[in-house]
Amino acid sequence: MPRDVRIEEAPKFVGEEVRIKGWLYGKVDKGKLQFLQVRDGTGIIQAVVFQNNVPPEAFEAARQVGQESSLILEGTLKAEPRAPGIPGGYEVEVKDLKVLQFVQDYPITPKEHGIEFLMDHRHLWLRSTRQWAIMRVRATVIKAIRDWLDSHGFLNIDSPILTPAACEGTTTLFATDYFGQPAYLSQSGQLYNEATIMAFGKVYCFGPTFRAEKSRTRRHLMEFWMVEPEMAFADLEDCMRVEEELVTYVVQTVLRERANELKVLERDTSPLEKVEPPFPRISYDEALEILKEAGEPLEWGEDFGAPHETIISLRFEKPVFVHHYPTKAKAFYMEPEPDRPEVCRSVDLLAPEGYGEIIGGGQRISDPNLLEQRIKEHNLPREAYQWYIDLRKFGTVPHSGFGLGVERTVAWICGLQHIRETIPFPRTLGRIYP
Repeated sequence: MPRDVRIEEAPKFVGEEVRIKGWLYGKVDKGKLQFLQVRDGTGIIQAVVFQNNVPPEAFEAARQVGQESSLILEGTLKAEPRAPGIPGGYEVEVKDLKVLQFVQDYPITPKEHGIEFLMDHRHLWLRSTRQWAIMRVRATVIKAIRDWLDSHGFLNIDSPILTPAACEGTTTLFATDYFGQPAYLSQSGQLYNEATIMAFGKVYCFGPTFRAEKSRTRRHLMEFWMVEPEMAFADLEDCMRVEEELVTYVVQTVLRERANELKVLERDTSPLEKVEPPFPRISYDEALEILKEAGEPLEWGEDFGAPHETIISLRFEKPVFVHHYPTKAKAFYMEPEPDRPEVCRSVDLLAPEGYGEIIGGGQRISDPNLLEQRIKEHNLPREAYQWYIDLRKFGTVPHSGFGLGVERTVAWICGLQHIRETIPFPRTLGRIYP
């Protein structure tokens, strides 16, 4: 009896009778020979249907079958260096073929399609090899993040998605009604992480976050995924050390486990191979000098936009830390430097090759009086943050943490020009379908 085999397992079953269940990705008709490109979600393999080797109805099915038809084929798995596919080098000499559904007029054909058409058909576009490769890299990035954190003493603690107040800017909240009182989709789980580190020491939350920022840039989504580690008894240096070790592990894991997918994406992996600690560190003031030299001066106190991050990151072969931003440019909870309170112990990690910020973080305010002062300065409702102030009144300690954006990280590792391809169903300004 044929053995059910996934295409990615093909090297282990050469010479055996196999059964593959999947969909037709492409076809070459050579008369008595039909070359079918079959995908099953783990790869693509060439299936050779020779008229003399299969029942008449099976050969007729092979001739008639259209793109994305679902099928089951049986045959002998062989090594064939010339055979195309993913990973390639293998083919099935088909002995029988059953089509579960004949598909005609599949909307996404090998011809060129506009991006709006492809986004409208995102539910089908995900079947293309490029999108398939990106999603598999994304899955590996997520697993590598969890593996590293889980093995380095961090406990996964889920934070709520519905919250009573802002974590970042109050103008970028998605509001909803919560039984007669206002509530908001979470911008970040960080504030709740600051509560749970006092119980567990080192934690992380991992899930969707929401920003109602009306931006159409290639780096922004309304809904994105973020991992947020937080650490008690940790300062800014501890924060940067964890960031560079985590990012290095993620990149090296993708290089090792997703070589085929990066090849599909035609990603030059040589820049990724340079990612290892230590990462260069520059201050905000030094970053301003780089911008000035590049002919893009920025007034002190202003935060960087995407073009500024691109200029800075292009100066370095590895991810680069930019630390000690102006206090007024960062969130209310950032710890100011005691001898220079106009700057705070904040840090962003910019990916190389012009990709810009993938991580934002730093050391949090631990003094309750200073925190209350900052809440007042930012015109935030004190009652909504009373629980957050309590954390500083009952066993306060220096603590720090950061948030890593999954989609931006995937875009960098895959070498993509737009973030919309890094998530299965992107939510961008004006788009919530499909």
